[in-house]
Amino acid sequence: MHTFQPDLFSGRHALVAGGTRGIGAAVASHLAALGATVIAGGLDDTDGSLADGIRVAHLDVADDSSVQGLFSSLERLDILVNCAGIIRRSDEHRPEVFERVLAINLTGSMRTCTAARPLLKASGGAIVNTASMLSFFGGGLVPGYAASKGGVAQLTKSLALAYAADGIRVNAIAPGWIATALTQNLQDDDARSQAILSRTPLGRWGSPADLGGAVAFLCSPAAAFITGVILPVDGGYLVA
Repeated sequence: MHTFQPDLFSGRHALVAGGTRGIGAAVASHLAALGATVIAGGLDDTDGSLADGIRVAHLDVADDSSVQGLFSSLERLDILVNCAGIIRRSDEHRPEVFERVLAINLTGSMRTCTAARPLLKASGGAIVNTASMLSFFGGGLVPGYAASKGGVAQLTKSLALAYAADGIRVNAIAPGWIATALTQNLQDDDARSQAILSRTPLGRWGSPADLGGAVAFLCSPAAAFITGVILPVDGGYLVA
């Protein structure tokens, strides 16, 4: 946290889709700690409540009316972070499950980016999407998740081009193996966890907090000439 000035985002307004748990919650907390006014959007029935100074708002990224309702209520937006996502593992071989995963992970990101564009154009803001290691290689048990995250990477690059004239930068983080509820079964399986750790040069599971600094950098003036980047935050897993 001390890498950045504590008032780095003072006066800035951020919305974190999927910001009520896991990586999204850690990102929301990090931005708030750096002075941003943060809304954490999620499916929790806690609309309007405050958690650690962060306003929680209901947001279903797969529902047009939910997205439009929230974004139309905003007067200003400087930062959009897309962290909403699901994984259904072997069930994703069923077409209806595959479609649901894409609807949230990929189309949901496009939906929020589209809704945020006018506000971000007015502020010269930034978008950070959440890609994955599976943006770079396949996953036999998770065809929907892998396809959606490959799509997020290409969406990020495409919107970086499309939004550049509006002064909006669009980048993505690509988390490695992060200790969240989505990976709990792998963490609890000693053999699978050891296989992951043995390939990870830094030798540990990542924590959601590890993503906060990467997002803060991509949204900060230090990244003013960076757009269209997919930034791995993986302890070196991809290069091992």
